[in-house]
Amino acid sequence: MKLSIKICLIILAAYFAAAVYGEVQYRVALARDVTPAYNVVNTKERYQPPSAEHWLGTDNLGRDVGLRLVQGTRIAFHVGIMTSLIAIPLGVFLGLLGGYFGGKVDSVVVWLCATVASMPGLLFILAISLVVGQGLMGLYLGIGFTTWVGVCRTIRAEVMKHRDRAYVQAAKVLGYSHLRIMFRHILPNVAHIVLIQFSIRFPSAVATEVFISFLGIGVQGEPSWGVMINNARARLWQGVWWEMTFTTLAIFVLVLVFNHLADFLRDRLDPALRSER
Repeated sequence: MKLSIKICLIILAAYFAAAVYGEVQYRVALARDVTPAYNVVNTKERYQPPSAEHWLGTDNLGRDVGLRLVQGTRIAFHVGIMTSLIAIPLGVFLGLLGGYFGGKVDSVVVWLCATVASMPGLLFILAISLVVGQGLMGLYLGIGFTTWVGVCRTIRAEVMKHRDRAYVQAAKVLGYSHLRIMFRHILPNVAHIVLIQFSIRFPSAVATEVFISFLGIGVQGEPSWGVMINNARARLWQGVWWEMTFTTLAIFVLVLVFNHLADFLRDRLDPALRSER
């Protein structure tokens, strides 16, 4: 394995550990019905730069930026995983249907893809948030139901390559059902695309959540990275650089790591690329 990929995996493990720690901290505070440490206000320690006591400094209310950044990581992983659990199964299922059956079924799938792709994603997420209420649930549903199109189109195109191959024809001759052929025979041969799509979708969903929370539509009352950037931007002119800097750096590194992993997985798992080596 390349050294760069090993470094990426180590960094990703650190992010995951931070997210787990943040989840434990959040659940403990919730169970005890106390204010979490990352939301404790201490106006006497406002605008403190990074120090031994507060490694990443404090914000305008004296809250520890490091602890809030960890909670932002927790929210980012929640959004990336939950939206993927909505978008990827939906995209895979519709892609299998359209690519395998073709004809009218495929026409319906293509129409659905074109319709959803033509809808402004931000407005769709806003509409869902108005229905279910602002917060993570609105983000999960909004991002999940607007980002399955790319997965569907990729799976559909790959299934079209497989549906006329010998192993599929042999399964049809043996009398296997269409569902069995799709999910027991074709899906395992296109599963690498699902893994690659997850590594692409995860940072995209996180970036979307950051943007929406920055606008004040998404997460409420929790230190999402978007909320932190929105809070920090007004204080840059005062020389309070640390909250904006460390939050932006956390987003940049996470997206960069997933982009490297997506390229690595594509090179290793895509049969067409493997055959060119």
